[in-house]
Amino acid sequence: MKTLGIGGSTIEAELAAIEPMAYLAKAIEPHEFKTRLTNAISFMKKEGAAALYVHAGTNLFYFTGTKWNSSERMVGALILPNGKVHYVAPEFERGTILDFMGIEGIIEGWEEHESPYELLVSILKENGITNGNIAIDEATPFFIVDGINKLNTQFNLVNAKTITAGCRMIKSQAEIDIIQIVMDITMKVQQAAARILHIGISAQKVTNFIHQAHIRYGSPNGSYFCIVLFGVDSSFPHGVKAPNDLAENDVVLIDTGCSLHDYISDITRTYVFGKPNEEQTKIWNLEKETQLAAFEAAQLGNKCEEIDNASRKTLEASGLGPDYKLPGLPHRTGHGLGLDIHEWPYIVRNDHTILESGMVFSIEPMICVPNKFGIRLEDHVYMTEDGPSWLTLPAYSIEDPFGVAIEIIA
Repeated sequence: MKTLGIGGSTIEAELAAIEPMAYLAKAIEPHEFKTRLTNAISFMKKEGAAALYVHAGTNLFYFTGTKWNSSERMVGALILPNGKVHYVAPEFERGTILDFMGIEGIIEGWEEHESPYELLVSILKENGITNGNIAIDEATPFFIVDGINKLNTQFNLVNAKTITAGCRMIKSQAEIDIIQIVMDITMKVQQAAARILHIGISAQKVTNFIHQAHIRYGSPNGSYFCIVLFGVDSSFPHGVKAPNDLAENDVVLIDTGCSLHDYISDITRTYVFGKPNEEQTKIWNLEKETQLAAFEAAQLGNKCEEIDNASRKTLEASGLGPDYKLPGLPHRTGHGLGLDIHEWPYIVRNDHTILESGMVFSIEPMICVPNKFGIRLEDHVYMTEDGPSWLTLPAYSIEDPFGVAIEIIA
């Protein structure tokens, strides 16, 4: 018996059947950005930070609603304890900053021949901050930190991760609602991608289809990323240089996602095109068992590392590993997700972050069997006040990964 829900359709038919879903998701409202600033200030006080600098990128957007890509020029925002925001940017970008600005603030411009680091220090002093800890966005390029340090000021630059991660790890209901829709879209794309498979199809052709399908569902930029692997290629977690075409009875691993209102989806499905053999079935079932064991360990008050420990205990009990050895699980069990595809919390040994309501993270304890195949089932959970809840339902079985038979019975 061949795997249910795999093959039998065409790219043209699947694209034609898509009905847009992106309209179901609503962008973050302006008032939420103000709440984020309030939360950041609360964390600043708790951490003893006199000010917080957030650099161009996702932290700047998260706290101010201002979209700007990081580059060789310093662009960011200085958040003060009184709630005021001072944007630091090249003077010639003033008009564009005004256009992109979310939270209103004062634009402090520096000319090309001037030092933005001196400007930042002067802003602090003008606001009565002459010493103490200045929390610097952990994604800030080294050249900026180095430039400020070389001024020999009385300021102590510290990692802002406890503030930025402390805020961003706990998702609001509005964030979770967007993530749910974008996950639903990618799950439908995963199902459609499985249906277009046939012997000889290239990984690139499937990748192109997935990109177009994401666009048709309403993700304007299509796939945020896409990994398509067949056969032995699937034993390499993040792909190979020259992917193989699909052959009969190959393991198929597809890991993809898209973006909507700046929030990202990320789902992996693995199954067999053809008839699963005994070893493929054994490892697939163990992968699902391991994923569910990790889910059970994701309880409020537990540490992130306890989820990873649960994965490895399950695998070791079946003779795989130990630790990161192969055959077994070569990487962490999961990662947080939101504006970045990989963000806090991280589901890995030695991450002592306590699980709280509002956290969103993946559970993907991939099993790699060298020179044969790999099985990764990746779904995300969000922590509710009652414990973990799936954003997407886990795969059903290797013979019926998308629950086709269950849908027919229903």
